[in-house]
Amino acid sequence: MNRIDAIRPELVERIPKVLDNGVIYISLKFRTAAHNCCCGCGTKIVTPLKPGRWRLETEDGAVSLTPSIGNWSAGCQSHYWIRDNRIEWAPAFTPKQIAANRASDQRARQQAHTERYRRERGFWGRLWDAIKGLWQAFMNWF
Repeated sequence: MNRIDAIRPELVERIPKVLDNGVIYISLKFRTAAHNCCCGCGTKIVTPLKPGRWRLETEDGAVSLTPSIGNWSAGCQSHYWIRDNRIEWAPAFTPKQIAANRASDQRARQQAHTERYRRERGFWGRLWDAIKGLWQAFMNWF
């Protein structure tokens, strides 16, 4: 396995099935980025680009991905940041840190889902939800 220290962004409509090492494929249409793990193990890393998951920033052709990549499910357990097309290696997490990180990610995804649900409900949907909540509170009172 050969670690890499830089990655090249490539805009695509669809993420290819086979990824080249050292390339991060970005599909704005499907709001997804994917690359092979930067440690060289060959694990395909897919990062959905949406609230509660990853955020992609671009500047002068360089990309940064936030938060970090933690390949906890693979044997390599790699942990790194992609900043301005560079790979910044980070210390490995302990099992306790991985569990805490996964719980935090789950909370962030749930919060993003709740916010998106509220936005998509519109005024009458939110009003209906409020009435249902009041009704349930009223019924629980007795």
